[in-house]
Amino acid sequence: MLSITLSERLALKGRAHALNPIVIIGNAGLTEAVLNEIAASLKVHELIKIRVMAERLQREAVLTEICNRLNAAPVQHIGKMLVVYQPNPEAHKIKIKKIPHHKGKPLTKKQFGNVG
Repeated sequence: MLSITLSERLALKGRAHALNPIVIIGNAGLTEAVLNEIAASLKVHELIKIRVMAERLQREAVLTEICNRLNAAPVQHIGKMLVVYQPNPEAHKIKIKKIPHHKGKPLTKKQFGNVG
């Protein structure tokens, strides 16, 4: 599983807010076909939203399995939405900015959301 820092996670959450889910996992669960589709989507987009129609514990297990099998980073799990990030050096669409410091203190989440 890929790990990301807090500042990277905050930046990715901000970018993911406007995204629509690309993959929907239904009653059949996480099959190989769905996993292949997620892998293909991550190669193209690097950051995707996934909607999972299952109970909370199952959604957490699905997120962990996706991240472990695809070497991706979990960004967010909110409700039935999962946000997953996997950098692609060839596409390299997403540039993650570090949190700038303000008067010796790091910016709050709210202030960081307003930074370009």
